[in-house]
Amino acid sequence: MAATGVIEPLTLPSHLEAAEPPEARGLKRDEVRLLVSRIDTDTIAHSRFSELPRWLLPGDLLVVNTSGTLNAALVARARNGDRFDVHLSTRMPGHFWVIEVRRPGPVASLPYRDARAGTIYELEGGGCITLLAPYPFVDRLDARSRLWIAALELGEPVLSYLDRFGSPIRYGYVPASWPESMYQTVFATEPGSAEMPSAARPFTPELVTGLISSGIQIAPLLLHTGVASLEDHEPPYEELYRVPAETAERVNAARRAGHRVIAVGTTVVRALETVTDRRGTASAGEGWTGLVIGQDRPLRVVNGMITGFHEPHATHLAMIEQVIVAAGGDLSSSHLARAYREARDAGYLWHEFGDSHLIVGR
Repeated sequence: MAATGVIEPLTLPSHLEAAEPPEARGLKRDEVRLLVSRIDTDTIAHSRFSELPRWLLPGDLLVVNTSGTLNAALVARARNGDRFDVHLSTRMPGHFWVIEVRRPGPVASLPYRDARAGTIYELEGGGCITLLAPYPFVDRLDARSRLWIAALELGEPVLSYLDRFGSPIRYGYVPASWPESMYQTVFATEPGSAEMPSAARPFTPELVTGLISSGIQIAPLLLHTGVASLEDHEPPYEELYRVPAETAERVNAARRAGHRVIAVGTTVVRALETVTDRRGTASAGEGWTGLVIGQDRPLRVVNGMITGFHEPHATHLAMIEQVIVAAGGDLSSSHLARAYREARDAGYLWHEFGDSHLIVGR
């Protein structure tokens, strides 16, 4: 995807790609850096995530994703003996899965676009996976595709199989494998995400306690995120979400009282906005969402955000632009471009093990 209208392409030096968890760099989770964008004053400040309470106000509502990260990467072999990696993405109705087939690379797996419907891959422990159709299916079974609808034959429940044979998905900027615990957030209660809802990673139990003690509210929802599209920069596909009635009620109450609704991550924005009507009223709901936030679909309820740093061509940036608008800015503002340049020049780290960005308004 091309750069959006507000932020121009910038070169991201490889040393700014977080190659390991902050714990491996001698930091606690909440000691990562925090860039604070105040949209109402058009100012940028530098902080640490552990200082998050000082940047929020009593009554602010943080909405978090409780999805847990799966060991979604599996080793597979074709019938001719060639090795592949399979990334489970999204569980579909009827217990089918959307999956991605990849080839082993020098550091991490690489995209593979020559898979075909009907191919069977053998998995460890006697399991196998059969490609059924390209995803999304358009008109031809023999079409080339990055993602596939597949049937898994594992001989046991998927979660227990992944616990035994799977590993967390990682990309080339993370050269070493890290245990599953490095990919779970403090809010995770229900496993289902192919990749970590990483905006919440810096939260710790101590920080959550401090936020609540400061009068900051926290409400949960669920969205199981599928595999990213770092190589192809595709828009997100449909994902399973659930917004509880209590969370919807707390969002509406915060709005009525004039408090900010701050999404912790793009997954929260997607789920919460899916159940919000044109008047800005949220309702309980669950199902599949294909919502993409951008100029054609601005935000209705979220007016603040905690997120990581995204590549300049990432589809997430169109959403972040809309957060700036909802926080009191406009699409002609240069704030996002300036924030990203300042983050780059100050050495902030990108990706799931990197630093954080808080965007708030009045």
